Amino acid sequence: MTRRPIRLAVDIGGTFVDAMELDTRTNRVRFRKAATTPARPADGVLNAITALGTDLSEVELFIHGTTLGLNAVLERRGGRTGIITNEGFRDIFLIGRGNVPSDHMYDFQYQRPESLVQRRFTAGVRGRLDYRGRVVEPLDPDSVREAARTLVVDQQVTSIAICFLHSFLDPSHEREAARLIHEEFPEVSLSLSTDIVREYREYERTSTTVLEAYIRPIFERYVDELEAGLAERGFAGRFLIMRSGGGSMTSAVAKTAPTHTVLSGPAGGIVGAAYVASELGRDNVLTFDIGGTSLDACVIERGNPVAAYEAQLEHFPLLIPTYDIRTIGAGGGSIAWLDHGLLKVGPQSAGADPGPVCYGRGGTKPTVTDAAVVLGYMDPDRFLAGTMGLRDAEARAAIAEQLAEPLGLTVENAAAGVFDVLLARTVGAVRQITVERGHDPRQFALLAFGGAGPLLAPLLAREMGIGEVIVPFAPSGFSAWGMLSADIVNDFSRTVMATLDDADLAELEQLFKAVEAEAVASLVAQGVPAGEAVLERQFELRYLGQEHSLMVTVGRELDRDAVRAAFDETHRARYGHTMGNPLQILNLRVRGIGRTDRPELETLPRGDGDPSQALLTHRDAYDFGQHAVVPFAVYDRARLEPGDTFDGPALIDEGTSTTVVPSGQRVTVDDHGYLLVTLEEAA
Repeated sequence: MTRRPIRLAVDIGGTFVDAMELDTRTNRVRFRKAATTPARPADGVLNAITALGTDLSEVELFIHGTTLGLNAVLERRGGRTGIITNEGFRDIFLIGRGNVPSDHMYDFQYQRPESLVQRRFTAGVRGRLDYRGRVVEPLDPDSVREAARTLVVDQQVTSIAICFLHSFLDPSHEREAARLIHEEFPEVSLSLSTDIVREYREYERTSTTVLEAYIRPIFERYVDELEAGLAERGFAGRFLIMRSGGGSMTSAVAKTAPTHTVLSGPAGGIVGAAYVASELGRDNVLTFDIGGTSLDACVIERGNPVAAYEAQLEHFPLLIPTYDIRTIGAGGGSIAWLDHGLLKVGPQSAGADPGPVCYGRGGTKPTVTDAAVVLGYMDPDRFLAGTMGLRDAEARAAIAEQLAEPLGLTVENAAAGVFDVLLARTVGAVRQITVERGHDPRQFALLAFGGAGPLLAPLLAREMGIGEVIVPFAPSGFSAWGMLSADIVNDFSRTVMATLDDADLAELEQLFKAVEAEAVASLVAQGVPAGEAVLERQFELRYLGQEHSLMVTVGRELDRDAVRAAFDETHRARYGHTMGNPLQILNLRVRGIGRTDRPELETLPRGDGDPSQALLTHRDAYDFGQHAVVPFAVYDRARLEPGDTFDGPALIDEGTSTTVVPSGQRVTVDDHGYLLVTLEEAA
């Protein structure tokens, strides 16, 4: 059978859907955007594919990043969910940890958001394991059936989370409870904590299982609807969905583990950024992704994105592997507003509907995009390569009426103030993942992508002393491009809770092998040959008596001294010191990887160094280097060649995004056509 030559990636953002096509015969990519359709998200995906004009019968691989699960929690659109746990512990999820978010630390009237599960939707059953996984009380089948009837018949729940105490040591009680419930109510969706995460901490494990149960019904419907729509258009290839912690999984696996997709869109950009960092020879990179509704930043340190094994959805903990991303509600659609005379930006967003004022779709509140239009950064006639005109007069009027006049400023100064506020919030987010983690941001390159990333990145670099900004081709679709290089991945873990000195290495080796067998089986089920599975081992460690832990990669041969040395090195790099305390192993982890072919970065022929052939015009715009409106040179990025160099103030327009280079900074086009923005004296 002839292999299909096309690979297709689609990423849903808050405002636009990005579709990227890779032709493996020529290594060429094509990119198109379509508006996000919040009411029917699958329609936006199919519209983007239609705009791209891809023949789906030629597509071998379709890979997708979506925030559907995240939005279901934020907008409270999930399934009616119940909880079955041990008798006497039905309030674990409702009580939680009792902690207050840091931004509400001194708010004595703070109230947590409404829970996803009301108390009447929780039930306790008889049966109990102790802290070593031994049976204290056998599971009572009648108690399980009664609890299920109460939840399903009386309370009309459609999805049930099953989470028992200490079940991570022995999942048999959870599996038996699921069997009993399925016999009586086969139509009810069941989520078992031990199928999702085999780790200690009852509240966090319960929260993860509840989120899984809450998201699953709508996620399954969405994937089924999208699969049907693709099939109608001739698609018969593999359908993969991005994971929050990098890599991908088949759509069938994703429907059983939707929590792993909640940050899948940003993850695509980080996967691509790690690949680009490796190809360009940059060990330390900061990713800087600004879309329509949010700004996401992540550290790539020594070639690897910094990972975390606990995420947050609102105040709900989620025990899944994810990239350590800092997200703030600040994107192109973020609304600028006044709070008692103070200018603020976000976190509210105009989204895709109605969108910024300049879109002309009924939006009335000024946004970052409207400010960019007023400042002259965006050509109203060339937006989205000329397929969508912008109404600059309406954007100017909204900023004048709602911001400039109340503040006593000119329209341009009010719009510049929007960027100043956004920049201040951005600096805070970047400092959280650099300075507060012992990193000097001046030793990193800044990789800018997302529709608005190149708009702000040079300003951020100047503000923080970052020496280089890298702008890839089609930055607004970079997350989709990154998905094309994603491996098939699955993560597995077991709680150990033993000191490194006292742990039996032979027992740990046997546990690693058992978990590796699960990882290989998962990859084989997703089409990866067993002999091609790559397995990575890690320990989650901490000094005995501490709360916070660090991840350490371990080799095939377990060596206490090597593990200790690796942990001390990581701890010194993160916190600046080491301690003599014994090390405690919390969890062992195995990541199973099925490698995929990555799109190559094409090396382009060098030009003569003269960018004049790409010069379109000059346009007045606001220069933050001079704090005034001055003429900017406007370049067509498609006509720039490797070796071209020019100074700001300049605008590089590529239809779907614009790179804004203030005075005092220089642009060089590298051998791959990427833009490198540096300070003039550094250049």
